[in-house]
Amino acid sequence: MKGLQPPPLAVIVAGPTCGGKSRLAEKIADQMNWPVQVMDSMKVYRGMDIGTAKPAPDRRQGRPFTMVDLVDPWQDFTVFDWLEALAEIAPSDRPWLFSGGTNFYLHALREGIFAGPGADPEVRRRLSQEGQTAPAGTLHQRLTEVDEEAARQIHPNNHKRIIRALEVFEVSGEPITVWHRRRVPIIDAQRTLLLGVQRPREEIHLRIARRIEVMFKAGWVAEVEQLLANHDPPWSRTAAQSIGYQQIATALREGTDPVAQFETIQVKTRALVRAQMAWARKLPIEWYSAGEQSLALERVQQVMSAVESGSDIPAAAEGRLKHQEEQG
Repeated sequence: MKGLQPPPLAVIVAGPTCGGKSRLAEKIADQMNWPVQVMDSMKVYRGMDIGTAKPAPDRRQGRPFTMVDLVDPWQDFTVFDWLEALAEIAPSDRPWLFSGGTNFYLHALREGIFAGPGADPEVRRRLSQEGQTAPAGTLHQRLTEVDEEAARQIHPNNHKRIIRALEVFEVSGEPITVWHRRRVPIIDAQRTLLLGVQRPREEIHLRIARRIEVMFKAGWVAEVEQLLANHDPPWSRTAAQSIGYQQIATALREGTDPVAQFETIQVKTRALVRAQMAWARKLPIEWYSAGEQSLALERVQQVMSAVESGSDIPAAAEGRLKHQEEQG
């Protein structure tokens, strides 16, 4: 990404929704005098405050949270846009501090982004129609012929990815795996500290229910009503992926009680947490319980001191890389 160079250190507070990421990140920001770059694909939207658990207005714009309120909800906003916004405010000569649960943004930081050819509607439509009419496995077999590595990695039933891989080959003349190899990480893995707040699953579920209840009491329904009045349609394709807003909007349009969507919103949020944790288990996250924040702060200071002295980051203490539910 143009304008983004690896910082001397990246500290990333990741993990599940309702785990306590923002609180830990805020403590790190206070200790180290670093702004918090919010790594959340829904907090970028203006006016979507209550339902995204956005920091209070007086804690935004770099005091200490930034990377929020970037666009209106009816505007599309991609990972490319997020990285461009980051490039404008994050100096490469100072450490970066991130907090958020959007896995795609974290993946872009750690692995780089796929900068291949854009979508070609004609090619995509033709391949999609062929996939519906040709014998099963036809498109996957074609992918095997032009990009054997991609075919091994993509399940024969994953039609969306198969079509995209074939589309890239047709448009560019190069296999999608070649494009993927050109990705360049934005942060240096050897200069990155991943932290997570560890809580039992039952506690996370209770915190989810409590948060949703607080959101409704804080005026979430009125917030959705205002968004519906502001623009038609009120949400872009990307903003429409937000949990809760669509359920409340549907209830308002149908004339039913939006608060009755409580259970549905809770179930969807729990599903999000499961997906976040499945991703987190693949990462070298150092887990700290909610009562161990002082130890997490000491760890950040230890790592920063090592970086300033030109040393390697000290290895994580034994057991820190295992989430509590994985430990025997």
